[in-house]
Amino acid sequence: MSTSEKKVWFITGASRGFGLEVARDALQRGDLVVATARKPETITAALGAHDSLYCVPLDVTDEAQAIAAADVAVARFGRIDVLLNNAGYGLLGAVEEASAQEVERQFATNVFGVLNVTRAVLPHMRRAGKGHVINISSIGGYAAYAGWGVYGATKFAVEGLTEALAMELAPLGIHATVVEPGFFRTDFLDDASLVRTRRELDDYAATVGAMRDFSTSANHQQPGDPKKLSRALLVLADSPKPPVRLPLGTDTVARIAEKNRSVEAELEQWLTVAVSTDHDDVAK
Repeated sequence: MSTSEKKVWFITGASRGFGLEVARDALQRGDLVVATARKPETITAALGAHDSLYCVPLDVTDEAQAIAAADVAVARFGRIDVLLNNAGYGLLGAVEEASAQEVERQFATNVFGVLNVTRAVLPHMRRAGKGHVINISSIGGYAAYAGWGVYGATKFAVEGLTEALAMELAPLGIHATVVEPGFFRTDFLDDASLVRTRRELDDYAATVGAMRDFSTSANHQQPGDPKKLSRALLVLADSPKPPVRLPLGTDTVARIAEKNRSVEAELEQWLTVAVSTDHDDVAK
């Protein structure tokens, strides 16, 4: 590839999971990768040293550090073609069980971190008149699950932000896509990536307790293959007309269909009430 043909990736949370897989695949096909993590040496240990790899320290909750990371990335490789907002973690527990501090930390990384990095990168993309912002959400950002209310709320926020970004950036030649993985066989359910609320209430044993048990038994048994997800993200990045949403995994596709049917049925049942609230002078 010539330098102009290579894509320049900026990947957050690149030390493991999806971020590491995409960084590896992008390098293997000849792209240039700015890989970020709180401890960038872990990326180098996993991928080795490459002229096409630039490892940068980044805590996404630190806006000044995000701006500095984007600036040094452009200074190194000249531009950023693809921003992959991948950094994040899960919080497992009932909504009532989650403390204010646990909720704030979850939003600081999963939502405000995405905003910090996106705001840092977009000025460079706007100057170039092109780019693609890819935000990693979850099927939990489209349909809720017991025990994942706070985590899902952060991903619902990412979905809404990405939809708006897609509208705002389209006239500028920049795309935005939110990716909705189902359960993939990463370390997401390990203690390194998953936080459980300190408080556990017996009243939620049948719902959240059952989800805790499921999460333990399902760890490293999930149906999704992270390597295949990585290849799918490269296809997404290469698309001249990428979608606003990209669900990944048969479990995700099934859950989306299930939720859509439920919403349609509920809307039909409550339609009379739903349309009864307009002023009388509004044409029906």
